[in-house]
Amino acid sequence: MKYLVTGGAGYVGGVVAAHLLEAGHEVTVLDDLSTGFREAVPDGAAFVEGRVQDAARFLDASYDGVLHFAAFSQVGESVAKPEKYWDNNVGGTMALLAAMRGAGVRRLVFSSTAATYGEPVSTPVTETDPTAPTSPYGASKLAVDHMISGEAAAHGLAAASLRYFNVAGAYGGHGERHDPESHLIPLVLQVALGRRESISVYGEDYPTPDGTCVRDYIHVADLAEAHLLAMDAVTPGEHLVCNLGNGNGFSVREVVETVRKVTGHPVPEVTAARRPGDPAVLVASAAVAQERLGWRPSRTDLAGIVRDAWDFARRRETEEGTQR
Repeated sequence: MKYLVTGGAGYVGGVVAAHLLEAGHEVTVLDDLSTGFREAVPDGAAFVEGRVQDAARFLDASYDGVLHFAAFSQVGESVAKPEKYWDNNVGGTMALLAAMRGAGVRRLVFSSTAATYGEPVSTPVTETDPTAPTSPYGASKLAVDHMISGEAAAHGLAAASLRYFNVAGAYGGHGERHDPESHLIPLVLQVALGRRESISVYGEDYPTPDGTCVRDYIHVADLAEAHLLAMDAVTPGEHLVCNLGNGNGFSVREVVETVRKVTGHPVPEVTAARRPGDPAVLVASAAVAQERLGWRPSRTDLAGIVRDAWDFARRRETEEGTQR
């Protein structure tokens, strides 16, 4: 099979592209490198530098499907610059759907997010829970989900939206390299590497076992495997929505303590005030993905997730030190 991976120079897109290649597929990566890295494109993939709006220049009937990751994803930035998120995340996807329609490419797997739910009304979160995003980022992803539903109903697109919870870990040479970094595990690892003095713990009075927020962490390789299963499972005229998560939660303090154990380094903590909008517990129900995709995550151990991320972070530190 031949697939287009938009945003394939990013963290998740690069890992999915690598899995597609390992499965024997032909892969083209489309990425403008605004947040991705050329070296993150796996060996063996063709690379086209450009925005997702450029897909119409080369997408043709030789492609069997599209896996769409090309989106801006910083919640805080989306609040300050909502127009950037509507233009790229929504406008870009609209252009991509038009290009797919014109080329006769009728299978799509979309990288969605748990941010579409906003503050959850219950836990674990299910696909039938209300969607009330609290940021333009989440709203842009939800708008795309609605757009895809319309495309499937009107034009027979076979599509799946995969709503991720907290993606972590690393796979081969692919790991998290966000700038600015906002995810907990790589931030704590930066403290272990000496790049930060301490990690801020936002709130320690939540109704959780240790008072800190609880989140569902999913290994990026498990996530990638779900995308390949989804591409095989999509049905013409249907838009399938699946949550992806472990179904278990780990607290901020559990993550920090796990990093201490895995790295052998001290990780000083600084307690800070709660952040507005941070729910106490955010954990996914992945029952739909298990039933419809046959997907079950196998890398659910927090220490293993952290260890993979730590190996990647140290490798990056060594490479950057050699270049300096």
